[in-house]
Amino acid sequence: MDAIIVSLNVIFLKEIEIGLYSAIAIYLMGKIIDILFEGIYFTKLILIISDKNEEIAKQIGDKIKRGTTGIFGKGMYTQQEKLVLMCAAARRDTAKIKMIARKIDKNSFIVITNSREVVGQGFKKI
Repeated sequence: MDAIIVSLNVIFLKEIEIGLYSAIAIYLMGKIIDILFEGIYFTKLILIISDKNEEIAKQIGDKIKRGTTGIFGKGMYTQQEKLVLMCAAARRDTAKIKMIARKIDKNSFIVITNSREVVGQGFKKI
């Protein structure tokens, strides 16, 4: 909706500068609202289910410098027991971790969810 309004503004007023300033203002306001609602310690929690957990965990540790935790789980559809990797990471690392997991195991199942706060080594200290 914002893009439509900015585009129409540029078309009708024929002022590209106004459109650019509007786009920058909209972007900055979005970031400010994210920080206000999510906080500065907002992180992502990544769950990876794969048959190649050891290799994925090693690559995440080596390349991203993030630890992973293995949680035992059972697929209720397949009735197979699997190790689920859990990794808390900064938003900027999410795409890299996903890429590592998919490169090692293209059949990996990845869930990325928001985490309001992570306390501990490498994250917020109390």
